[in-house]
Amino acid sequence: MAQTDLPAVVQEFIDATNAGDTERFVATFTDDAYLNDWGREFHGHDGVRSWNETDNIGMKSQFELVSAEPGSEPGAYTATITVASNRFNGTGPFKFVVRDGKIASLVLS
Repeated sequence: MAQTDLPAVVQEFIDATNAGDTERFVATFTDDAYLNDWGREFHGHDGVRSWNETDNIGMKSQFELVSAEPGSEPGAYTATITVASNRFNGTGPFKFVVRDGKIASLVLS
């Protein structure tokens, strides 16, 4: 799957992170979003904002999309992303579920 085949909101998630724009980043998620980062769970915009501060833009993350493929359910995608930040550096799967043009679920493992 080419990068352009990803839902626009996943590219926006990457772009907002790279721009360091918290409001833009949080806006990529649904109001009832679920985020799971290696078993640590966050819910809704407040949870996403909290995770973003401790693990993402707050750590000066930069994302580079390596590849992406559709998941096993409608709206599901797995993007392999290389992360460089003050907290974590490496490449791994970001499992997204997109609903109504927003990220409803993101699981990092």
